[in-house]
Amino acid sequence: MSADNPFDAMFSGVIGREYDMLKLICPFAAEMSRLVGLEVADFCRGRDTAPEVVELGGGTGITTLAILSAAENCRVLSVDSEPTMQNQAKQNLQDWAKQGRLEFSGQDALSALRDLPEHSADVVASAYTLHNFEAGYRRQVLAEIYRVLKPGGKFVNGDRYALDDIDEHTQATQREVVGYFRALIGIDRLDLLEHWIIHLFSDESENHVMRESVALAQMAEAGFGRIQLKRRIDVNALVTAVKEAG
Repeated sequence: MSADNPFDAMFSGVIGREYDMLKLICPFAAEMSRLVGLEVADFCRGRDTAPEVVELGGGTGITTLAILSAAENCRVLSVDSEPTMQNQAKQNLQDWAKQGRLEFSGQDALSALRDLPEHSADVVASAYTLHNFEAGYRRQVLAEIYRVLKPGGKFVNGDRYALDDIDEHTQATQREVVGYFRALIGIDRLDLLEHWIIHLFSDESENHVMRESVALAQMAEAGFGRIQLKRRIDVNALVTAVKEAG
């Protein structure tokens, strides 16, 4: 990590090539992507014009597909700076791109947002992206999300939100690690297990961990209203917020 590259290229190797394995080792992650898609669909339902959705950290397309499938009237710009993962999404979702409902950006989240006009997006959505960012970078991303949203627009994030109760959070993380071992040792993928454990240390590090109370307070500081933690499954949570009109 450097000042010029304020986030780790942690998905450029084996994790990026086999990110769909996350469905096996952490099934709650796939469920959170589904919930993000449903939340976006609920917001988009009944609108006369196609809502513009910006997805941060599109990865291999798991959440992108959930959004496109649930919200049939929206267009999505999927942002991901890691080619290993985005190339998989381009292959997996090529039919949606051909229909004109999906475009891709290879920029990092902050650069992509800064290049978008103010009040240009109806929804900004993400899943398991913001927790990877260094805390200062994340704060800038939140400010840019607020800027690009239209008045009345919505931010939807399914992610790792660390519990405020440290003991409870530690226990939930331990249960998660047990799941990694059971799933990956059973299929003799110690290489992937090693990479996910190393990645988890980054997630839990002091300059990355996205503690619930701090994260929601940062959203309020950025200007968001109607901030809700709508669903929690251990360390995974669905959070929504609105850029108030007027």
